[in-house]
Amino acid sequence: MCQRRSPEGTDSRVAGPTLAQAHWWLPGALPPPRRRRHTMAAPAPDLISVFSSPQELGASLAQLVAQRAACCLAGARARFALGLSGGSLVSMLARELPAAAAPAGPASLARWTVGFCDERLVPFEHAESTYGLYRTHLLSRLPIPDSQVITINPQLPVEEAAEDYAKKLRQEREKIVAPISDSPKPPPQRVTLTLPVLNAARTVIFVATGEGKAAVLKRILEGKEENPLPAALVQPHTGKLCWFLDEAAAGLLTVPFEKHSTL
Repeated sequence: MCQRRSPEGTDSRVAGPTLAQAHWWLPGALPPPRRRRHTMAAPAPDLISVFSSPQELGASLAQLVAQRAACCLAGARARFALGLSGGSLVSMLARELPAAAAPAGPASLARWTVGFCDERLVPFEHAESTYGLYRTHLLSRLPIPDSQVITINPQLPVEEAAEDYAKKLRQEREKIVAPISDSPKPPPQRVTLTLPVLNAARTVIFVATGEGKAAVLKRILEGKEENPLPAALVQPHTGKLCWFLDEAAAGLLTVPFEKHSTL
């Protein structure tokens, strides 16, 4: 993701692995786009949760994913769609999600669809491939059919890869997948979902850990900037926006938040 994108794009400082990993549930057709003006007010998340450690955060996050899946799959023909990004989130979910999802059983997991919100344009065997990491550490432990894991075609040029990925997502009424050629964090070429997709989700969760994220989180959650960071523009039209932070990442916040501890 690139910080120089228009509001239709996204920003590596706020949604990619350099700051936070976000999970987007995309449970159906994209609604008609809603025009939003930039305002100077900070977004109002439905929930800011602060945990004592990344381990406690990961356990709670996995439970929330499992709960949202169960809610979405209440109908006999319903499906659950989960969008993932990379970075430290891979190991966090690999450690916690298989056990959290296990009680639902294989039949439920067979109705999951998994995609990737920000994917590096590298071969799947490359160490920077988001899908490659999830395939090795998480997907190999979940009975989700390969046909329901939606990936880019890394052999295509970045523009064509974005178009191909959009077709796979079956949402072609507007630009929902952006090709990035100048990401500030290598590798420079990526394929990333745009704000209309994120704001159509039922649940959006940003996950951030570490003291290095504290200053930019304060800008996002408390800032009153004329041109806010793209993460501040993630405001689901009818869905829920959550932030899962550890104590170090939340260290500069003055807005109210919920403190959690499983100890």
